[in-house]
Amino acid sequence: MITGGANGIGAAIARAFTSEGARTTILDIDRRGGEAVALECGLTFIEADVADTDALRARVAAAGAFSILVNSAGVDQHAFFGETSPLEWRRWLAINLEAVFATTHAVLPAMQDARFGRLINIASEAGRLGSRGGSIYAAAKGGVIAFTRSIARENARYGITANAIAPGPIRTPMLEQAVVKGGEKILRAMTDATLLRRLGEPEEVAAAVLFLASDQAGYITGETIGVSGGMGLGG
Repeated sequence: MITGGANGIGAAIARAFTSEGARTTILDIDRRGGEAVALECGLTFIEADVADTDALRARVAAAGAFSILVNSAGVDQHAFFGETSPLEWRRWLAINLEAVFATTHAVLPAMQDARFGRLINIASEAGRLGSRGGSIYAAAKGGVIAFTRSIARENARYGITANAIAPGPIRTPMLEQAVVKGGEKILRAMTDATLLRRLGEPEEVAAAVLFLASDQAGYITGETIGVSGGMGLGG
């Protein structure tokens, strides 16, 4: 199960899993994008709004037992905290953090019964470094990282691993929207913050997800892996 699988990082993850023969389901509010990925990859698409966490938990639970969950749905908007409203806080936290709670809660019982599971959450380097103009997003992604570590502690005895991936600036529709709002100056600042001085590609994040889902990563849990071109390391 991959949330946010209709485009960007989530779609790249879906393509990576189906290329390996995995039976894959994606969930997204974007019907057109989701149906296009489903047709391309021969997978199952569920239309749902991850901000509606009660309905989300019910939809995921009803979809069946999953051995791998990837929480990739997310939303960001470049705005200084003083320019935002409580209504925006609640929606951004619901999509970026509470949806992770809901899907994890839905899949854990079957994973625990099977004594196996892979929980992989797409966080962000913003959750570790902070984000000028993205305070709520950074707070939510920091919460995802802390939640992932806690779930890893609680579920190791069931053979379940939980890890997070912290992307840096990745060439996605969400990044393009931020650039439209904040201009090319923001894009240059993001690129300059990486050691490699370039944007990442969704497929590079997908490769890390595929590794964490594999048997080769069976001894890795509670970790946050940066896929960010060395963002935050200076130099």
